[in-house]
Amino acid sequence: MSRLSAFLLRRRGGSGWDWTDMVTFVWLGAGLIVMFGPAVWLILSSFKSPAQLAEFPPSALPYAVRTVVVEGYDKPLPLFVVTDDAGTRTLAEVSRVGIVAQMVDPANPAEIQKVNIANRTPDREVGFAWANFTEPFFDFDFLLYLQNSVFVTFAATAITLLTNSMAAFALSKYQFRGRNAVMLVVLATLMIPLSVILVPLYSIISAVGLFNSLWGVILPTVATPTGVFRLRQYMLTIPDELLEAARMDHASVWQICWRISCR
Repeated sequence: MSRLSAFLLRRRGGSGWDWTDMVTFVWLGAGLIVMFGPAVWLILSSFKSPAQLAEFPPSALPYAVRTVVVEGYDKPLPLFVVTDDAGTRTLAEVSRVGIVAQMVDPANPAEIQKVNIANRTPDREVGFAWANFTEPFFDFDFLLYLQNSVFVTFAATAITLLTNSMAAFALSKYQFRGRNAVMLVVLATLMIPLSVILVPLYSIISAVGLFNSLWGVILPTVATPTGVFRLRQYMLTIPDELLEAARMDHASVWQICWRISCR
């Protein structure tokens, strides 16, 4: 007997389920959906076509409209299920003007029927848009985009950690006049929306010659108030006696910052 079975039997002296067990499983199931539901939705949406992404209400599974090759037409035509006074039938759409679509019966393509789009529904089946993952490799220089993204990510992360850690070390372990005021200014920048500084930031990047450069993307974000604040709160927990002992061992400021505070 598994631990779960033993637990469930023990809840009511071995006689079966208790209502609290049902509540627990429902609660855990709801939490599972809330946590992983958005991720599953994003994965399924990545297989949808642009037209299906714009549909409302959205569907969970990726669907594709069925097509049929009709004699006299070069390209396959999409199929629709039409329901009107003439009954229910499956027709292929030739063209559409406003709310009226010109459709033909695949078995009798000589006769064109005009159908109101409100009386039809797409004949769909589950279909994955694999082109979403293959077209970027053939239509764009995907490897160059990937190289730029990796470079920006690693460079920005390294420079941000270096800059923020040095600022946090000075604000947490050095006593100087105006230290609290500097920290308040750093925290106050959290309340400034990014849209307010976009135009001045663009002007500065263009003036220093970083326009149309990867460094123009990296350098403006290397000093973040959130990073300085969090690193400072961490470094405040490091005992000052540990830093004094390092100074007695003739450790430099860089050695103390790198080997003690930043680890």
